[in-house]
Amino acid sequence: MKIVIQRVQRADVTVEEKVIGKIGKGYLILFGVGEDDTEEKLQRYVDKIVKMRIFADENGKTNLSIKDVKGEMLIVSQFTLYADCKKGNRPSFVHAGEPIKANKLYERFVELMKEQIEVVETGEFGADMQVSLVNDGPFTIILDDETVGA
Repeated sequence: MKIVIQRVQRADVTVEEKVIGKIGKGYLILFGVGEDDTEEKLQRYVDKIVKMRIFADENGKTNLSIKDVKGEMLIVSQFTLYADCKKGNRPSFVHAGEPIKANKLYERFVELMKEQIEVVETGEFGADMQVSLVNDGPFTIILDDETVGA
């Protein structure tokens, strides 16, 4: 898996000119599934994200988790996180998970997050989406098997 976490003041996702997901303070999560990813890895990512302390406390130190600040989440599937640009000028996506498997893992990831976070909004898997955000900081973190230890 490859996951991009952006701490945001607000974010939304639009499909066919209709806002389908919208949050205030929290995380915009771009979620990519690779060809070798399995459901067993999901819980480790969920735990890491929910416990990550990247919100400021009363002293301005990044000591608070999304749960501590009652933050919200917008989770958007994004297979392009698996772009391979080694050859030529057109990215290859051969290492992205096939769509049926990727959608299953995406949906399960969303379910697991909903068990932890009160407000979880989503994009639409496989749709042409427009994502808007106000990045807070900016603060962006990239997680993959190497950085999470999955």
